[in-house]
Amino acid sequence: MARNMVDEPVREDFLYSQIADRLAAQIEKGILKAGDKLISLRALSKEQGISLSTAFKAYVELENKGIIEARPKSGYFVRFSTLNSPERLHNTPPRPLIEKANVDEMIRTVYKTMTYERVVRLSVAAPAAELIPEAKLNKAMVEALRKSPNSCTQYDDVQGNPALRKQIAKYAFNWKGNVSEDEVVTTQGCMEALIFCLKAVTEPGDTVAIENPIYFGIFNIMKSLGLKILEIPCHPDEGADLEYLEKALESTTIKAVLFVPNFSNPTGALMPDHRKKKLVEMLAVRQIPLIEDDIYGEMYFGKTRPGTCKSYDKNGLVMLCGSVSKTLAPGYRVGWCLPGKFKDKVLSSKITHTVSSAAPTQAAVANFFETGRYDLHMRHLRKALHTQCLRYVQAISEYFPPDTRLVRPQGGYVLWIELNKRVNAFELFESAIQESISIAPGQIFSTDARFCNYIRISFGAPFSAAIDASLKKLGDLIWAQTV
Repeated sequence: MARNMVDEPVREDFLYSQIADRLAAQIEKGILKAGDKLISLRALSKEQGISLSTAFKAYVELENKGIIEARPKSGYFVRFSTLNSPERLHNTPPRPLIEKANVDEMIRTVYKTMTYERVVRLSVAAPAAELIPEAKLNKAMVEALRKSPNSCTQYDDVQGNPALRKQIAKYAFNWKGNVSEDEVVTTQGCMEALIFCLKAVTEPGDTVAIENPIYFGIFNIMKSLGLKILEIPCHPDEGADLEYLEKALESTTIKAVLFVPNFSNPTGALMPDHRKKKLVEMLAVRQIPLIEDDIYGEMYFGKTRPGTCKSYDKNGLVMLCGSVSKTLAPGYRVGWCLPGKFKDKVLSSKITHTVSSAAPTQAAVANFFETGRYDLHMRHLRKALHTQCLRYVQAISEYFPPDTRLVRPQGGYVLWIELNKRVNAFELFESAIQESISIAPGQIFSTDARFCNYIRISFGAPFSAAIDASLKKLGDLIWAQTV
């Protein structure tokens, strides 16, 4: 009897989640449309052979995601359907600039406004403070300091905290990786990992292929290392255009490729696993290293984590980089890389530039992983981000002009939005700042500011009245530019 009492909640939890997913799929396919009334809780209970409690949980799950709504004395109704959301963004070429803009100046301006007080930061692709388990992180830090023989006051191993490297190696199982802790090098965040990997395989003047559009921080890295850039178009559904890359390889000497296959920033694109395999094989034939930025890989909305290019690597040419900056603690600056055959060169760069990574934060993150807190946190975070994404998309569909188009991501933090061609994204950014709203204008995601009627909005903050009001105001500003 006792065993049945324990097993029942597990079965019930599985059932309500399964039923909620099936209903969501019907809404996604348009079988149930916005405004349609759902069957009553009692009818759902009888139809599916489940308890009223389980039926209620399924509806609450959908309600929390903003997909359905409860109306007093009327029942539950479909609130949101992708059929009434902004039109899906296609891979159409952006309009060329009449006059080349100063991208560096735009980036500096956007960065500066991110620190303004009382600004709604729709520009920051990171978890809001409410989503970070500060108390548990503090506990992990205290436990780590207590266990350390020197309270983490001494230099750590050059390659990184052994306990942390072991945990990272264990987590590789999630993306079908089979690596040992000796293959992991820790860094001060993912950006440092990318820099070390680039330095290991390039020299100033070399050409590196990157996605277009791509996170503007990548441009700064390339510039600081004296590297040339070949921009590869990024398809909103499948990521980098591999056919374009293959043709470019025939005419251009490319020393390395740096891609973000999982939920690329800013497009949110997810490269299918079969294309990841194709990419790895294409580059392996030419012995070209691939630097894989997997910083968003854990923020998936589906049932399973997307794979990595590294899982198809047979020659040590793929250098995977990641961190906890987007999942757990941006301020901890804990990152890592799996540099394959280039590990010695990466370690040489690390010794030259940082000697070793910060001991306390590495130890705290290792403890957070070891105790199972990270797994629990990620389950909550993924669910929260998926819900927030749906709510933001719904608000955009209500407040933005009807010709708005966007990518509906399967994970990550951002929405890549195409506006009417009359809209200048940087001018929209400047108008929004006057209303205490920060967005990322599309111009800063390419070297020539070509995405001038695109914006990136982050859904990293829980949806609230302030977010809703900001999106409504942003919609008003967009309407004003299109008149």
